[in-house]
Amino acid sequence: LQVITGGHYDVDCRLEDPDGIVLYKEMKKQYDSFTFTASRNGTYKFCFSNEFSTFTHKTVYFDFQVGEDPPLFPSENRVTALTQMESACVSIHEALKSVIDYQTHFRLREAQGRSRAEDLNTRVAYWSIGEAIILLVVSIGQVFLLKSFFSDKRTTTTRVGS
Repeated sequence: LQVITGGHYDVDCRLEDPDGIVLYKEMKKQYDSFTFTASRNGTYKFCFSNEFSTFTHKTVYFDFQVGEDPPLFPSENRVTALTQMESACVSIHEALKSVIDYQTHFRLREAQGRSRAEDLNTRVAYWSIGEAIILLVVSIGQVFLLKSFFSDKRTTTTRVGS
């Protein structure tokens, strides 16, 4: 579980077994992992809740890893030792699995960074539009103010008594 975008990057999470017994419950978590062995067959339910932050939409990443990987070599349970080539293949396979985990981690970080950059870009664009409007209003105001300094005010004079 990892919250990628939204709010304070936290969410509630709950996991229930087929009988409705809560196996996992965490409140306001940003990142967590949970491992368990299913004791029985059935439908396991998980729920992500965002009710404490109703106005903020969130993007959540979660990953399931079900069961064990099948053996790399079907005859791996044999009594004889692995050859040097087979040992190299097993170590490369384990290294590639860790590379996949790192790639997933970096993809999530890239998605977080992209979301923040797009949000910042939106804010800068609105700020620039606001500044342009203010600049336009102030310049028009200055033109009318300067015009009033140089305009000829006509005054009428009347003579009282002759």
